[in-house]
Amino acid sequence: MKVIAVVGRNGSGKTLYIERLRRLMASDKVRYIAFTDSYGVNVDGQYYLQLRWNQHDIDHETPTVGELLQRAYLLAGEDTEERRQLKEHLYELFHMESLLDKYIITLSSGELRKFQLTKTLFANPKLLIMDNPFIGLDAETRDQLKELLLLLAEDCDMEVMLVLSKTDDIPAFVSKVIEMEEPEDAAHTEYADVSEYYAHQETVPAHVLSDEKRQALLELPYHDNDYQCQRVVDMKQVTIRYGERTILKDLDWTVMNGERWALSGQNGSGKSTLLSLICADNPQSYACDITLFDRPRGSGESIWDIKKHIGYVSPEMHRSYKRNLPVIRIVASGLMDSIGLYAIPTPQDYERCRWWMDIFGIASLADRPFLQLSSGEQRLALLARAFVKDPQLIILDEPLHGLDLWNRRLVKDVIETFCQRRNKTMIMVTHYQEELPAGITHQKFLARNL
Repeated sequence: MKVIAVVGRNGSGKTLYIERLRRLMASDKVRYIAFTDSYGVNVDGQYYLQLRWNQHDIDHETPTVGELLQRAYLLAGEDTEERRQLKEHLYELFHMESLLDKYIITLSSGELRKFQLTKTLFANPKLLIMDNPFIGLDAETRDQLKELLLLLAEDCDMEVMLVLSKTDDIPAFVSKVIEMEEPEDAAHTEYADVSEYYAHQETVPAHVLSDEKRQALLELPYHDNDYQCQRVVDMKQVTIRYGERTILKDLDWTVMNGERWALSGQNGSGKSTLLSLICADNPQSYACDITLFDRPRGSGESIWDIKKHIGYVSPEMHRSYKRNLPVIRIVASGLMDSIGLYAIPTPQDYERCRWWMDIFGIASLADRPFLQLSSGEQRLALLARAFVKDPQLIILDEPLHGLDLWNRRLVKDVIETFCQRRNKTMIMVTHYQEELPAGITHQKFLARNL
């Protein structure tokens, strides 16, 4: 038995099962990597988020990928010929050579995944536990990772355990599947292989959102003067550079009111940087020809004038929520466009929050501490936060990360229904074409600048 998959619905106890296993098998031969939206690296006690537009954070002490990997390589063991070959193989497999001179805080989420995997595998562990290893990776990198896992299973004396929320990501070579069912007593069912597991699975229905909730969403009253703007986003010849690196070059892009865009591209192509320009988080936006909601940037509008029209969720945002507030207060923070909650919501605000939490199937979690939820439950809460103010523009950067198949269908139902309403515009980023909701009107692909 070389490769094991641990699966289950959101909140079924997958993480609890792994924690218990790690306690029983405490050893320097066990390595655990969690990819539950923690796309950063601890460097000298400081956690760097994927804020690639914070150029002012880069100085002579900011480490590069090559420096950190060499440090990890030397700490993991002696510098033998066998280990040098392992390092070269990992660099080649993940195309790390092109990243070695990049600053760690400039990496995309997918590039950080490659970095973390490479660093961990330097230790050549006996048991490698990987929590949601495929989320955030483009199709090419997912295939590379599966090739590496197959290689480890066939040629190395290593057992690999994959903890997966997206069960159609289970590699075909997995030798055993453990399905979690109850979090409290760690009840689970074991299947001999992937085909046996799939044979026992219920099919997710074509739609999960009830007709009653769908109709209620369609009948939501409009507000804010019904959003009269025509050009939601208008960019002309936008170029973003950090030092000698060009992230976006001569980009033209217009998003009109009511359009629904799918934004795609390889890891590191600049998708999140592009979104940061729209969300008014990137200071370089003032030097670019950008119009948002019919108003040119720098014409007197504040960041908050822009943000009040936008609902937004992303892996970076998920990572930013580290305060253990009740879930309903996390949702309510979307009304104020803040990470924390610095104003007391009104009873009407709370009523609106509970309504959206019910739409996303998490009404029962309203009073639970946010950090005690599973990653998938947290993602549903942040989605409710993005929609709670009924925004004109909804920006969804990998919104289905960490969700099981049932909740993926539910979220797609909500998005599809929301976008049927008047003057609703959407931009969605995903590396899985099947995650895109129905009704996409335009697609934009970003090529990576080499």
